[in-house]
Amino acid sequence: MTIIVWALAVVMVAVGVVGIVMPALPGHLLILAGLVLAAWADDFVHISGWTLGVIAAIAVASFAIDFVAAAVTTKRVGASPRAVIGAALGTLAGFFFGLPGIIAGPFVGAVVGELTATRDVAQASRAGVAATIGFAIGTAAKVALAFLMIAIFAAAFVF
Repeated sequence: MTIIVWALAVVMVAVGVVGIVMPALPGHLLILAGLVLAAWADDFVHISGWTLGVIAAIAVASFAIDFVAAAVTTKRVGASPRAVIGAALGTLAGFFFGLPGIIAGPFVGAVVGELTATRDVAQASRAGVAATIGFAIGTAAKVALAFLMIAIFAAAFVF
């Protein structure tokens, strides 16, 4: 039975890593659930509640990255507050349209937001590109946090 639980935990973590970049899968939650399951399979001998708490905090923080990264980079190019809000809303709306929506959502949201505020096509384009770059940076940060979660678990398990 323990082997089955460990195997399920490993599968959950692996699918979670894929889910970091695939919009249909809750990546960090799957990783967290897999790591909690692995700790349970080990009867929490090597992994403490504190360790799981730190891992859970990282998982929760990773949810904000998509919205914050697109919004911050949009703001840095001098876009209007509407473009910043548009980038965040576009990111959220993009989740419902799969991978193309995830990529295009921040761009479209920032462009639409900026156009409603300034009607400047060049500025709206800059805001859209900045939002897309921010989303890419956010994705890289989410991948890093995913591997940090796994590394913390592995270090606690080994040491």
